[in-house]
Amino acid sequence: MTITTATTLLLFTPLLQGAGTLEAPTPDGAAQQARWTAPDGIVLDDAGAAAEQRTMRGKRNQIVETLWVETEFDSDGDGRLDRMHVDVTRPRATETDGLKVAAVYETSPYFWGFAGGGMEYFWDARQELGADPPERTPAPEVERQSMRDRASSSLVRTFVPRGFAVVHSASPGTGYSQGCPTVGGSNEALAPKAVVDWLNGRAKGYTAAVGGEPVVADWCTGKVGMMGTSYNGTLPIAAASTGVEGLETIVPVAPNTSYYHYYRSNGLVRHPGGYMGEDIDVLYDFINSGDPERRGWCNENVRDAVLVANLDRKTGDMSEWWAARDYSKQLGNVKASVLMAHGFNDWNVMPGHSFRVREVVKSMGLPTTCYYHQGGHGGDPPKELLVRWMTRFLYGVENGVEDGPRAYIVREGDKRSEPTAYPEFPHPDAETVTLRPSGDGLAVGALGEAAGTGVQTLVDDASVTRADMAKAAKSEHRLLFAGPMLEAPLHLSGVSRVRLKVAADAPAVNLSVYLVSLPWTDERAVWPDIVTAGWADPQNAKSLYESTPLVPGEFVELEFDLQPDDQVIQVGEQLGLMIFASDPAHTLLPEAGTKLSVDLSATSIDLPVVGGKNAWKAATGG
Repeated sequence: MTITTATTLLLFTPLLQGAGTLEAPTPDGAAQQARWTAPDGIVLDDAGAAAEQRTMRGKRNQIVETLWVETEFDSDGDGRLDRMHVDVTRPRATETDGLKVAAVYETSPYFWGFAGGGMEYFWDARQELGADPPERTPAPEVERQSMRDRASSSLVRTFVPRGFAVVHSASPGTGYSQGCPTVGGSNEALAPKAVVDWLNGRAKGYTAAVGGEPVVADWCTGKVGMMGTSYNGTLPIAAASTGVEGLETIVPVAPNTSYYHYYRSNGLVRHPGGYMGEDIDVLYDFINSGDPERRGWCNENVRDAVLVANLDRKTGDMSEWWAARDYSKQLGNVKASVLMAHGFNDWNVMPGHSFRVREVVKSMGLPTTCYYHQGGHGGDPPKELLVRWMTRFLYGVENGVEDGPRAYIVREGDKRSEPTAYPEFPHPDAETVTLRPSGDGLAVGALGEAAGTGVQTLVDDASVTRADMAKAAKSEHRLLFAGPMLEAPLHLSGVSRVRLKVAADAPAVNLSVYLVSLPWTDERAVWPDIVTAGWADPQNAKSLYESTPLVPGEFVELEFDLQPDDQVIQVGEQLGLMIFASDPAHTLLPEAGTKLSVDLSATSIDLPVVGGKNAWKAATGG
């Protein structure tokens, strides 16, 4: 499948006349396959796993170089502009034949090691609400790994054989990059910006961290695409927020797009799933693998004076400091196209992170597509989609990828490489169906269109697990309301929103709301027991920026979104609305005993049902 556009032929003229030939996806977007026939006859294609194994035999056709790129900031207080440690892997033809190639770029704070130890260095989640947190013991210093030619081999097998360069860089204050980690500070955006500038000839590169000979990227077309997972997926968004020229596309996978929404939720201290007690300063300690001689200065001036001073585990309130670490508020300068990927059951970096950013990007009219699967943290888009995307935006190949479906969603039980295409996410045919709880929620009440009456009270106990609450026929620690058993599949697509009227017998109480699939089995592999969830602090019913202590027995009204989801609930299942207080998997864990009361007459949930009320009635037998 040879490219026939004049621009592309011109781009690859040096290679076509010299060491080999490069072919790429045809404009019609058929089976995508790029082939580079090297001088020794090795063929690297995308025909299967054997092709990637052959890539290693092609190392003789690659050049690996290491350098430091100078930035525009001095974040470690040593009086010199910080330099970022960078490595490049590129086709040898860029050296022997004058081939110019685009770059796929990943930056990370993890490339050069991270803190050992365990949760003994996290904050103690056993904390009374509104009280000062117990003191935390900082983690031991990270042992920086020995220098090596390449910080990571990620992306190399996929992209170098297809005629791209692959670039890696360490984040500020990690590995052999200078500066301090700031976990969402401005230097984390300006550092990758400097690397993109260097790839475009606008920033200086050197052979050493201090001094050294100049290094230029004269082999680069200036077109750059960034991608990565988790923290590595956050940083492409940070770089794009600067509006840097040459950053044509980003592929964030499970990115943390707001540190407040990662460590807090609607005024509540909430921990990422699996990391009870983690907070922004803990993450700083985890990644602080940079120059040992500057760590003391960074710890004092960044971790203690900035992060610890502002994180506020006492109230969980939003602040201007937290808001400055929310990338969804910083997208006005973005020019890059966006291919977003996430798992709907990622309870670490929850899918709301991707959803919030992509909604802004859509409103800006930028090319964007999303890929969601039913699993947990991580999960790249299928390789075919990824290669088509990079080929389109870095080499200008008119393969139609931006004109295709706006959403690819892996359906329950399907392989991640075989998503179903949809016009968009949320599904265009999703309509709000409002359901209300009624009956005895301490046993199992009903969830339907008819409003309930009366006030029901549960007792907070953080030692009781979500599973135990959901499986119990009766429990004083939660309210559970179940809809009719489904007679046909029910497709939910989008964001559910809850409204509640609650009171407590104490000045503060946690509030957790789950939409679950019943019966809860703990063994569900095809679809999960947890459909979606959300958490909030009733003290912040009026303002996220200021807590107002509850007056015992006095009700407050609040509403908030649960995490976005696209899921088909199966025949024989029931949707359950579960309301409880402390969540042993996410919230602070106060002493048991606080009573949380819920006024059923003012409590409801809006579900995004594909097909709306007609689909709901069809699935529930009318």
